Amino acid sequence: MKTLDLFDRDKSDNVKDAAPLAERMRPQNIAAYVGQQHLLGKDCLLRRAIEEDNLFSMILWGPPGSGKTTLARLLATETKSNFVSFSAVLSGIKEIRAVIEDARKLLERKKTKTILFVDEIHRFNKAQQDAFLPHVESGLITLIGATTENPSFEVIAPLLSRTRVLTLKPFSEDDLLAILKNALTDRQNGFGNIDVTIGPDVLHYVVSLADGDARSALNNLEALISMIQNLPEGKKEFSLEFAQGVLLKKSLLYDKDGEEHYNLISALHKSMRGSDPDAALYWLGRMLAAGEDPLYIARRMVRFASEDIGNADPQALVVAVAAQQAFHFIGLPEGELALAQAAVYLATAPKSNALYTGYGKVKQVIHAKGYLPVPLHIRNAPTKLMKELGYGKNYQYAHDYADSYVFQEYLPDEILGETFYEPKGTGFEKTIVERLNDWRKKKKDADKK
Repeated sequence: MKTLDLFDRDKSDNVKDAAPLAERMRPQNIAAYVGQQHLLGKDCLLRRAIEEDNLFSMILWGPPGSGKTTLARLLATETKSNFVSFSAVLSGIKEIRAVIEDARKLLERKKTKTILFVDEIHRFNKAQQDAFLPHVESGLITLIGATTENPSFEVIAPLLSRTRVLTLKPFSEDDLLAILKNALTDRQNGFGNIDVTIGPDVLHYVVSLADGDARSALNNLEALISMIQNLPEGKKEFSLEFAQGVLLKKSLLYDKDGEEHYNLISALHKSMRGSDPDAALYWLGRMLAAGEDPLYIARRMVRFASEDIGNADPQALVVAVAAQQAFHFIGLPEGELALAQAAVYLATAPKSNALYTGYGKVKQVIHAKGYLPVPLHIRNAPTKLMKELGYGKNYQYAHDYADSYVFQEYLPDEILGETFYEPKGTGFEKTIVERLNDWRKKKKDADKK
């Protein structure tokens, strides 16, 4: 396999030795690749494509450190293809054209296929992504794009239709332990030649910090090993306390503009809707720990109070707004408790989407029927002319009647009889149902007269 890199990089052994551990420990063949068995296991899609030498263009979608670049390189090795590494951050259409021309010459002269690996493909704009289309469709290149972002939002539809999206999962704890142990015993690329002992508790701690990210795990292991000179002679063994002192607090996987942002707010919303206060508190805590704007969370809670609770508990909206005001008043970290209180209240409140559904029906009718005129009898009549035109004629003032109720039509003639709000009878809506039933009975009695 010939590897072409668009950016000059020294491939000498000296540079390789100076490379980070994560780079040095990249597996050299599929057999040594750890994880992603849903793609590489026996009879799985990617495994069959390799064995049958029938590789297809694909988008590798997965979190940082899930092995996207390594897998792309191994696919080129296994299929004896020319591998071109292409950075979406530093390259443009000019570079794309050059790569395509080289791929055409290589295929014509040596019958060698080209795998074009595009890292961070989501950073390409539409025109740049469009440039790949004819060459992917013709089979001139096998495109492998890598992205941490949801391809549905970041990759153009025509390119998605010509590729397959393969989802890479975060490495499991067992996978990461295997990767770390391999690095500790590898004499050529790892630390097999260093006399140091790292106990299982320390390895599990390193794994726990990684959140499924192999690169992060190897970087932290390398950071620990680099501190070996600080240990007293004869005590080349890392304690858990030492490791905790060396390594930084783990950063939670989060991107306030990316998919994980929406995943977490969705988890919070659905936990409150599902009346699970424990899950609601957990997802709230996750978002706050990751640096989410607390006022964004508060705004979502206010929305939730009307959408999923409504009049089943009118106090829910009051609590949500109060939490927003409380946080705005006292800020971090004390204000987090106000949000936590609101999350628990909303999760444990009776639920009804009747208000949300009813308002949705209203919007549909307005869209279908247009702007219907207000019936004359409920129009305001501040002038003599308006009164002469019938504005306000025969309007019945509710407070002049028993229980401040008298039936009269308030909807335009075109939609008389429409029912938008249908309370479910949970929480306070039970009282609303009773009132509505009483008013409807009075209407029937009035009609009989």
